[in-house]
Amino acid sequence: MKRVGILTSGGDCQGLNATIRAVAKTLYNQLGNDVEIIGIIDGYRGLIYGETRKMKPENFSGILTMGGTILGTSRQPFKLMRVVDENSVDKVEAMKKNYKKLGLDCLVVLGGNGTQKTANLLREEGLNVVSLPKTIDNDLWGTDKTFGFQSAVDIATNVIDCIHSTATSHGRVFIIEVMGHKVGWLTLYAGIAGGADIILIPEIPYDINSVVKTIKSRTAGGKNFSILAVAEGAISKEIAALPKKQRKAAVAEMKYPSISYQIAHDIEEATGQETRVTVPGHFQRGGSPDAYDRVISTRFGVKAAELIINKDYGKMVALVNNKVVAVPLKDIAGKLKSVPKDSEVVETARKMGISFGE
Repeated sequence: MKRVGILTSGGDCQGLNATIRAVAKTLYNQLGNDVEIIGIIDGYRGLIYGETRKMKPENFSGILTMGGTILGTSRQPFKLMRVVDENSVDKVEAMKKNYKKLGLDCLVVLGGNGTQKTANLLREEGLNVVSLPKTIDNDLWGTDKTFGFQSAVDIATNVIDCIHSTATSHGRVFIIEVMGHKVGWLTLYAGIAGGADIILIPEIPYDINSVVKTIKSRTAGGKNFSILAVAEGAISKEIAALPKKQRKAAVAEMKYPSISYQIAHDIEEATGQETRVTVPGHFQRGGSPDAYDRVISTRFGVKAAELIINKDYGKMVALVNNKVVAVPLKDIAGKLKSVPKDSEVVETARKMGISFGE
């Protein structure tokens, strides 16, 4: 009997249930009654405090199109994993203890950057781990795509599409703030797909004068509206030039709710043109996975099950050159996949006349 624990950690996104389903169905199909799946509730917290439930095949039926996660999730910061909590619990030791108490042969982990770092830590502690790349940010090293990304792109693109009609009707500047604190993949793809005139991402600090110049140029050319796709982590050249501590302080002391409102104020002041901000926020994480994510989640889940059956542990499932492969956790944990300033996608946008506020 092979006993497999499975958990989802960090922010939710589309495709979690589809991936869980694929792992389970493949294991049941290949091993029959010789496999038992233990659902770990609310991510690493469930593994720390022993909150689990024995799953049955029927638990994985009808969840392909469901958003969220049937197992629940929570954020357990990696930097606090070695810190004893207020209940005097050594989190790492507790996870190891519960892994052994449950008699697990393998732990399957679905999550983003912090989740992968903790998965690698558990691997280093001697646990058998297989992980899967989940995040709408698409910022995980070692994989071309993460599940959840394309669905979020679709939602953000739809927001931009809808804003276009009101922007043209009223002759306004509209800023759509897209999720992405550290990387701009989601904003970049949605901005291009939605026909944004200006795209601002964390990797390319912007000059507000350049942004204003682009808007004025459009107005002079007879276009009475402009659309900006702005990542929530977008940063000005002035702030980007500051030392790290001062940069963090400057962002924290900003008087506006987010960078988009600061940009909106600056644009309106410089151009006199009415400027509005739309923040779709967690809409981008919710709802059913699109067709692409359903397929990639299924491919990822099947590969994870294969790794478990073959006892090929310590790996993260990844998409590389459109092939689903396994990459060593130790090689990808803690690495952020940022948007290269000279990437082909960025260059495509530039050649189309899209401004990055440089």
